Amino acid sequence: MTQNKKLQAWVDEIAALCKPDSIHWVTGTEEEKQSLLDLTEKQGMAIKLNQEKRPGCYLFRSDASDVARVEGRTFIASVSAEDAGPTNNWIDPVELKKTMKDLYEGCMEGRTMYVIPFSMGPVGSPISKIGVEITDSAYVVVNMDIMTRTGTKVLEQLGADGEFIPCLHSVGAPLKPGEADSSWPCAPMDKKYISHFPETKEIWSFGSGYGGNALLGKKCFALRIASVMAREEGWLAEHMLILKLTDPKGNVKHICGAFPSACGKTNLAMLVPTIPGWKVETVGDDIAWMKFGADGRLHAINPEAGFFGVAPGTSMESNPNAMLSAQKNTIFTNCALTDDGDIWWEDIGYDAPSHLIDWTGKDWTPESGVEAAHKNARFTAPASQCPVIAPDWEDPNGVAVDAILVGGRRKTTIPLVHESFDWNHGIFMGSIMGSEITAAVISDKVGQVRRDPFAMLPFIGYHVCDYLQHWLDIGTKTTADKLPKIFYVNWFRKSDDGKWLWPGYGENSRVLKWVCERCDGAGEAVKTPIGYLPTPNAIDRAGLDGVTDADMETLLKVDNSEWLNEAVSIREHYNNYGHKLPKELMKQLDELEARLKA
Repeated sequence: MTQNKKLQAWVDEIAALCKPDSIHWVTGTEEEKQSLLDLTEKQGMAIKLNQEKRPGCYLFRSDASDVARVEGRTFIASVSAEDAGPTNNWIDPVELKKTMKDLYEGCMEGRTMYVIPFSMGPVGSPISKIGVEITDSAYVVVNMDIMTRTGTKVLEQLGADGEFIPCLHSVGAPLKPGEADSSWPCAPMDKKYISHFPETKEIWSFGSGYGGNALLGKKCFALRIASVMAREEGWLAEHMLILKLTDPKGNVKHICGAFPSACGKTNLAMLVPTIPGWKVETVGDDIAWMKFGADGRLHAINPEAGFFGVAPGTSMESNPNAMLSAQKNTIFTNCALTDDGDIWWEDIGYDAPSHLIDWTGKDWTPESGVEAAHKNARFTAPASQCPVIAPDWEDPNGVAVDAILVGGRRKTTIPLVHESFDWNHGIFMGSIMGSEITAAVISDKVGQVRRDPFAMLPFIGYHVCDYLQHWLDIGTKTTADKLPKIFYVNWFRKSDDGKWLWPGYGENSRVLKWVCERCDGAGEAVKTPIGYLPTPNAIDRAGLDGVTDADMETLLKVDNSEWLNEAVSIREHYNNYGHKLPKELMKQLDELEARLKA
């Protein structure tokens, strides 16, 4: 099926190990995808939704034990534990491969082995990379068809001697002759492994059929392995949105943004601006690969071809463009099912009907006392269906990045927006970003900040300190004027009585306007100990009700005593990283404290 001898030899090796009943090379055609969806429906794994309301859409329900990424079973198996660092789970690669080979032995008996050639990024782009995922899950195939560019065109690009990242996945549930299959086959938790081998650039996943555990192009390749490749090759693989912003005069800016979960990343990527004449278009909502172009600037591509979005909380109010993207040809997972064959989830924008089938397949009414959709219910939708997808979203050369946003959920201390003094100060800001822990997570740490450098804490494929040093090194590869400006934003500041001070959503375009002005050398700002802040009237509030002058004063306040406490917290955070912490970052912290005390 391929001219690539290395690929053919690997496929033959895995087939001999896993012993599937048959092998299918994925071609990436719509006919093939439909036949696989028909197969999953026939097997009872998928439910075909009301085709008048949701043409081409299907609902899947996972096993209750297989509903999210499993960080505790995710490993970075570098040769040296030191290279994995303090933020990753490390296992010796020789030991881990032996354990997993025993699990893979015969694991695909009774099943079809699918070979998925896929491209992360537009096929043929100088920024793109090719992977091949072997899996025994038709669910994985149809999701990968949406999330990546798959099939024959990728094999043709690979050619006879092209390089690829081998990605091996099995649900870990072989079938004996005549044995009935589960509607969601998977292995017990202690048999689940999502393993990354940085030196050999391999991904081995076993036991889970869900999300990033199984769609290996997503977090496993596009972030954990790609971050290793980016460090070696001098580029960046980041957990960032990419948006295109056009002002009323037609001036264009491209902005990347790194935010931890529950901070509105997808909403920002598909923003509907409230300022007349401004337009936001989406390049990507989750991952950005950035490489230097001939012009000395960082150019970004979205390596994905779809959105794997969290459904609960998505509505026509919070994110109309995501809702419209998922109107057709979309796979829904762990959503509730209505009696007329549509889907529903909490905070979808309208009340639940009197009866639903919940995500576990049980009857549900508003009196049931449980949520109808799982909190991590998802939609997998083609990016091309997004009403505001940017015309240049698949430009093989990427889009030149003007600004990078970092941020988290902080009800105090962090102002609405501030700009770094320079590149290294911006990397310092990215290294300390994070969100306050809520009661729903760890009760004895409520209010403490979970720091998540560049929103990459679960996704760095090597030592966190080497990762931060790589960001600093990137700044030396071009002139300062060609580097993106870096801004820290916080949409979540509250008043003393618990009121949100900033309305967020489309109103965030007002902050983006100031960011654009700063990129152009304009925009009023004042120098503070933490960076450049907008002056009280620099944020355009024309037509904005409910945000008073007093609110803006609080939103843009820098309280030195609060920030000195923040500095203590940052120092404790840095101490957890050990001796490899870049000296430049500790220098930035010392200088921050000195400015605050001056």
